[in-house]
This record gives sequence, C-alpha cells and structure tokens, in this order.
Amino acid sequence: MHRLTRDEARRIAVRAQLLDADRPGGIVEVAEQLGAIKIDPTATIAPAEQTIPWTRIGWSYEPGQLKKAVEDDRQLFEHAGQFRPASLLPLMAARMRGRELRASTVEYLDANARFRRDITRRLQKEGPLLASDIPDTSVVQRSNESGWYGSNQVPRMLDLLEAIGEVAIVGREGRLRRWDVTERAWPANLPAPGYDEAERMLEARRLQALGIARRKTSWSGVGDAGEPAEVEGSAWKWRVDPEALAALDDDPGGRVAILNPYDRMLFDRPRLAELFEFDFVLEQFKPKAQRRYGYFAHPILIGDRFVGQLDAELDKKKENLVVTAVHEMIPFDDEEREMVDAEIRDLAEWIGVPVVFASGRA
Repeated sequence: MHRLTRDEARRIAVRAQLLDADRPGGIVEVAEQLGAIKIDPTATIAPAEQTIPWTRIGWSYEPGQLKKAVEDDRQLFEHAGQFRPASLLPLMAARMRGRELRASTVEYLDANARFRRDITRRLQKEGPLLASDIPDTSVVQRSNESGWYGSNQVPRMLDLLEAIGEVAIVGREGRLRRWDVTERAWPANLPAPGYDEAERMLEARRLQALGIARRKTSWSGVGDAGEPAEVEGSAWKWRVDPEALAALDDDPGGRVAILNPYDRMLFDRPRLAELFEFDFVLEQFKPKAQRRYGYFAHPILIGDRFVGQLDAELDKKKENLVVTAVHEMIPFDDEEREMVDAEIRDLAEWIGVPVVFASGRA
C-alpha cells in the first residue's frame, strides 16, 4: 500500500495529464499519454480538440497537425467523439466487436437489417462518404428521446455500426464526418486480443492518463490497474500508476495552464473535488442569470492548484479575444497575475488575435 500526501497525489495527477513544466513534443505524444482528446464544436475561444493539445504543447502546436496525424499519417483515429492514438485501436476493436447490445438496439438492427446492408454496401462501393451521401432506407425509426438525432436514421445507424466495429470515421469535411467500412479504414493485420484482456489493458492505459484514480468508479474506469494507494485525508481507495509514482521525485515543476471545460483533467468531477478541492460546474447549460463564472469558463491551473476561471470569447468580427473576467477563486499575488496574463496573451497570439479586457477581473 502506497501512502501519499495530498500534494504528491496532485502532482502525480498533473504530470500524468502533461500539465507540468515539462511540455510534450507533439500531438501524437499528447494522445498517447492522455488516451483521448475530446471533440466538441463549442468554440468560444477554440474547439476542444485544438485547445487541449495547445494547453500541453504550447507554441509549437499548429491546428493542422491534428488533421495530418488523423487523415494522412493514421497515427490517431476518431471514435465516439474523441481522437485516440492508433496504439489503442486493437484494444478498442476487440471491445467493439464483443460488445453486448441492449435488447431494444438488437430489435432496431434486426428490423433494419436491409438498411444496415445498404449502408455497408454503399460504403464498400463508394466510400468514404458523408452521412448526407447515404439515402435513408430504414423500415423502423428509433425514438429520439435524447434529442441528438433527427428523423433521418442514417446518422443513428452509422453511430451504431461504429460502436460495434463495422464502420469507422476516416476524416472530416469541416465538422462533418466521413465514413468508411472498417475493413478499409483499419489495418489489415490488426492484432486481436480477447475481450477481457483488452479491457484490462485499457484500464491500465486509463490509469496512465490519470496517474491516480479512485479504484471503483464509472468516472475513471481504471478497475484494478496499477497499485493500491492511500491519500492523506481521503477515505477513498485509490489506484496509482507505478511509473508515475516512480517519477514523483523527478519533478520538473509547475506552470500556468488554461483548460478547456471538456479537458480530460476535468472529467472526473469527484476526483477534482477530493484531490484539488475544486468543484467545477460547466455553466453552459445554466440560465444566464444563474451563471457565476461564465457560459464556457476555462479553469486556470497554477502548479497543482486550480486558482481561477477565464471567461473569454473570440470576437470573430472584430478579430480579438475579449476577456470578460479572470475570476480569482484564490486571490493571486502579483507574480501569479503576471503569469496568468502572459498565458492569456499566448493563447490569443496562438489563435492570431490581440487581447481586449472588457471589464477587468472579478
């Protein structure tokens, strides 16, 4: 049983997410360590799939590097709203093909067996294609309780076929996904681990991305990967990545990081509260009058402490980054304020615009 101070646990978590002073060299290195880069169209500053790498890499990262890694070099692949490293594809393919479907999903697929064949045959013959290039020949429509789908069943069927490994996303035209059959999208010699073995290996990769996580929780999915640990002041049962633990004394120090709200570092909200004492709430879906920090505020990390949130938005017409407020949840000293300002300026310069402070800080 490893016994860690809260400071040590936070440092492990920060370093695992590549948010310390030792910056990674490129987009593939980021994806390999994080395991997944979230794709989201909300772009008050820039889309998540671009700000997440920039927050790690810094100045040397250019948005075109992501597209090249996915579509040209095939070092990354898109699945279920995330970009992932190619090294995870064999494990995820095993899980996809062994997935147990709900009875209602099986009924939908059975009722639309011809529709399913129409899609895969068209992709085999004409692919890659956009969903809009494929006619809807469905017999049965599925209810749209989630609100994510319209009446056209093609996007829904494509998402289902992606989930079970029959089709894959091979690129994008703007925000639109291009689809193909996996026999062409995936390497022909893809290794095929067993379902349970693949899940164990995925649990280890999830823990690698987090450094330290609660043993049994749906937020992290690390299972029994790594080694057991206790954290000072916490009653939770933790698992820690042994490689992260071994590197604890080799600490490069901290820095300022501005995180997109969909950043992997923020996903496990209970862990954020337990380790960092940071209760992060995405206010995007709150009524305006109930927002405290802003529609899409970006948390600010200094070292291993979440100290504030940046409320800013790119004004495309005036071509500047308008900073409504830098909310100081923990009062900044002069040096910290200067460091945060420098990171905001770097962010603005990266997207190619000047900074305008609309109303100072709050």
